[in-house]
Amino acid sequence: MRALLAGALVLGVGGSMTLAAWTDTETAQGTFAASKFGIQGSTDATAFADHPAASPAALSFAISPTAMSPGTTTYARFVVRTTADTTVPGSVALGGATVTGTGLGAYLRYGVRTVPAGSQCTSATYASGTVVVAADSALSTAAGNTQALAAAAGAPVTYCFAVTLPDGTPNAAQGLNATATWTFTGTSTS
Repeated sequence: MRALLAGALVLGVGGSMTLAAWTDTETAQGTFAASKFGIQGSTDATAFADHPAASPAALSFAISPTAMSPGTTTYARFVVRTTADTTVPGSVALGGATVTGTGLGAYLRYGVRTVPAGSQCTSATYASGTVVVAADSALSTAAGNTQALAAAAGAPVTYCFAVTLPDGTPNAAQGLNATATWTFTGTSTS
């Protein structure tokens, strides 16, 4: 009996030693990169640059905004697009102005419309543009909508600003001044 058990033990150990298995693996990897999104502005629709809060672009108004009289409206354009290295589309929103000065801002009213790319900003193009901020709004009024921006510096949005010192502005406004600074906020959509 012992011999039989010893033989079975040897056979069992030998049998487990001869088992073989093959293995194989598959490997996968992903590479990830964040998108890029940025906006630039231009007053002439050709020279685009970044304009941070510390050095905003100076709007070029048709009538000198430093000699406004009641009933005067002056127009200026500002064009916004994405940067050339922007990889995703987005939208842009016009915020209400931050106003400094000696008090003229309380009397001024404005409106903003988008006009076709390449257009000048005049009373005629303003009148036929798409409303962004309703005419006769306080300078602090923000846009109620956004405008679409294409990626990679494509399809700029041309804004036409109309700033008015309304008829009936009191004599107390004479000699006052104001500086209005608007902020455009771009947001990526993907």
